Amino acid sequence: MNVEIPPHVRETASQLGDGVPYALKVLAGRLADDPDLGEPSSLPGILNVMIDGGLFEDCPDLAVGYIREPDRIVIRFVTPASFAQPATDAPGEPERQGQEQTVDPTAEALTVREVADAWRRITGWLQAHAPASHAALRSGASSAAVAAVEGDLGVQIPIELRALWLLTAGDDGAQGWGCLPGNQALMTLDAVRALYRMKLDAQVSTDALNSGRPEEERITVWEATWIPVVALGPSDNSSGLYLDAETGYLGRWSRYNEAPGEERDTLVTYLEEMADMLEFPALAARDKPGLIEGALVWLSSMDHAQEERWQSLTD
Repeated sequence: MNVEIPPHVRETASQLGDGVPYALKVLAGRLADDPDLGEPSSLPGILNVMIDGGLFEDCPDLAVGYIREPDRIVIRFVTPASFAQPATDAPGEPERQGQEQTVDPTAEALTVREVADAWRRITGWLQAHAPASHAALRSGASSAAVAAVEGDLGVQIPIELRALWLLTAGDDGAQGWGCLPGNQALMTLDAVRALYRMKLDAQVSTDALNSGRPEEERITVWEATWIPVVALGPSDNSSGLYLDAETGYLGRWSRYNEAPGEERDTLVTYLEEMADMLEFPALAARDKPGLIEGALVWLSSMDHAQEERWQSLTD
């Protein structure tokens, strides 16, 4: 039985640990001998099989999904088993905010693939058209680094944000511009920690004032489940976007502690729309992408002094 590992699966595997590609290769050999090794999943035609990471160096426990056809097997996804099976809190530890009680590992793995596909489209475009912006993206974080952020915040990091951070751990900006729409930048993990602490402290102060206000006049500047992910710019943390670990939706935050605004986007739809705007700029509605000396620059937040240098992608 022929076992195929598509390029996007190999790329994901290389991000998860040096030992993961080899573990996947070993699994492929086992599947060739025993195509029915996996268990049926919640998705039609997808079989799940687990890999014990302890058998391989630098390899976490893995969940792998594959489809079986008459003459071949195609591995569709690979993801750390811990993504789909969050650890329970140890005795004496506070309960993590946003923690789910039941998780479908197949659905989680598909979310990882959606993030990886959208980000691959974005970085592929940047590499071909805006090399300065591509070079400003940081390498992916390790699983241990993401776990450390989760421990510091006391909030379970949503699967889609975990997947993105494994691919890139922030944007240092090109000529002062981040590559996200509005010239915003994906925050570094240290910046996420610092802003989260600051906003929680601001909410504590606000709660003291709220105690003397009628309920309808009380102000919420931050919830414990809100994780900051995007800043106004690489060096400007005056406003940006957070991801609500409880609802999965993005929202707007600001340093001035005004009431946060809602963004009815998930992180996946946000990244997919960005990829669409780059690949089909004539159809872009929210913002218009362009170039200045090898950097991606979005029209909505561009300094008027730079307009003569800006090259529209639709010209």
